[in-house]
Amino acid sequence: MLKGFKEFIMRGNVVDLAVAVVIGAAFTKIIGAIVDGLINPLIAAIFGKADLTGVWNFKINGAQFSIGLILDAALGFLFVAAAVYFFIVMPLNKLAERRKRGQEPEPDPLTTEQELLTEIRDLLRTRQS
Repeated sequence: MLKGFKEFIMRGNVVDLAVAVVIGAAFTKIIGAIVDGLINPLIAAIFGKADLTGVWNFKINGAQFSIGLILDAALGFLFVAAAVYFFIVMPLNKLAERRKRGQEPEPDPLTTEQELLTEIRDLLRTRQS
């Protein structure tokens, strides 16, 4: 039981996921600081509101609607996604591409016809020997 758990934990994808969570949390703090220190003051200057959640609010029959709240969440997601892509995913893809330059690509798998022809060729060689 413990051996199986150890194998599960030591798999590369579990470790990668743990690293991604930690880095994601760190980027969330950075993006939060950018939003609080740059985006919200910019919105306050443009719309006269303290942050985006106060923009385009309205009531219908006592129900409060907030388009700004949706926009705030969407922008937060886009900022985090952009930061993760440009600072983590893109550099790692470039690194992987550089590592692959020295390797030959794997050949395409043989079709059924090619496998049959290979078997026939091998049988003919063994008969001739």
